[in-house]
Amino acid sequence: MLDQLTKETFEPRRGEVFRLTDEHLPEPLDLTLATVRGNDLRGRADREQFSLHFHGPRDPILPQQIYRLENAELGAMDLFLVPVARDEDGVTYEAVFT
Repeated sequence: MLDQLTKETFEPRRGEVFRLTDEHLPEPLDLTLATVRGNDLRGRADREQFSLHFHGPRDPILPQQIYRLENAELGAMDLFLVPVARDEDGVTYEAVFT
């Protein structure tokens, strides 16, 4: 399924919540899709490479790993998330599609 996802799949979902579940968290964590960025390069899937930035609460800071995210429109997917920024408003996580 991940190989079928494109930048255009996510652009209409900006501002929407993606619920993250992980067995090590006491409860699900809501992340908001903040940005969708493309770069006109082609990756292994012969599609434009792109990245997603999700914004979550300040705590906890999740380590980089694969997480299950679920969106009302797109359903469930497993994405490799990396924390890339933290400020007083929360933590930003990035998922890169190549």
